[in-house]
Amino acid sequence: MEFRHLGRSGLMVSEISYGNWITHGSQVEEDAAFACVRAALDAGITTFDTADVYAGTRAEDVLGRALQSERREGLEIFTKVYWPTGPGRNDRGLSRKHIMESINGSLRRLRTDYVDLYQAHRYDNSTPLEETMEAFADVVHSGKAHYIGVSEWTAAQLRAAHPLARELHIPLVSNQPQYSMLWRVIEAEVVPASEELGIGQIVWSPLGQGVLSGKYLPGQPPPAGSRATDEKSGASFISRFMRDDVLTRVQQLKPLAEQAGLSMAQLAVAWVLQNPNVSSAIIGASRPEQVQDNVKAAGVKLDAELLKAIDEIIEPITERDPAKTESPAQRP
Repeated sequence: MEFRHLGRSGLMVSEISYGNWITHGSQVEEDAAFACVRAALDAGITTFDTADVYAGTRAEDVLGRALQSERREGLEIFTKVYWPTGPGRNDRGLSRKHIMESINGSLRRLRTDYVDLYQAHRYDNSTPLEETMEAFADVVHSGKAHYIGVSEWTAAQLRAAHPLARELHIPLVSNQPQYSMLWRVIEAEVVPASEELGIGQIVWSPLGQGVLSGKYLPGQPPPAGSRATDEKSGASFISRFMRDDVLTRVQQLKPLAEQAGLSMAQLAVAWVLQNPNVSSAIIGASRPEQVQDNVKAAGVKLDAELLKAIDEIIEPITERDPAKTESPAQRP
């Protein structure tokens, strides 16, 4: 495993991190979830990402129990706040009330005294940014989180939050966007702003919801039991990529992966790691073998000719519109 700084902070994170959106507590049985976490640890992954909303808070609980026998100082545990976690009007968003109550719930479920990174899962247009950042400052200054991050924020939102974080003496070090060969909306605005501000990307869905693994074939139904057939595991979300024009071009990547000595999944993960603003790529898994395959992308360097060949194949189906950075349909 290789390690990178999270933005311009001193925190080192594993180049590949393990996330449990739509797996732990819902799609994957507990024994399988524990086995996947064990596989991640055995592969050298030290960075684990979750959120209070995943599986209705159950994902945090599963991850906490899976990691409770590990040396806490040797792990980087990340979680998030924003999406509804209860029926009340204040059980959502980035108000001071919800943040302060949510961090306590997350710590209880994760069985830890602190998280290394506490992230705003989306931008909250209904709460003053100053209120949100002041609440985050109290979380950090009380020792319940070491660093602050965000997820799917626009360049303008990052620029607005950064000076507030500086004034409040809290380290705003990361953004967690969707990023893959198929989804490059952060490149035009978010990445340049992040490089200027010292913010690193912790990217989710580097496999394009599994499409870039090559297992979905044009003109054929999805394999039984795959994510595209399971409403609990994001079938509605993956649908944007389940078009024949996309699947046809993805299949054309196979010779390039073979040329590089990589599986299709490894090529996809390695591709996002070529971006120097990416601190870590999040992988998820329902089986330990998926973890063992994906982690082989760590440390891989793709040469310029290969990257150019990938672009030539993928460009016609690549989404680059920066306006899609904060799509309300996104919920990782």
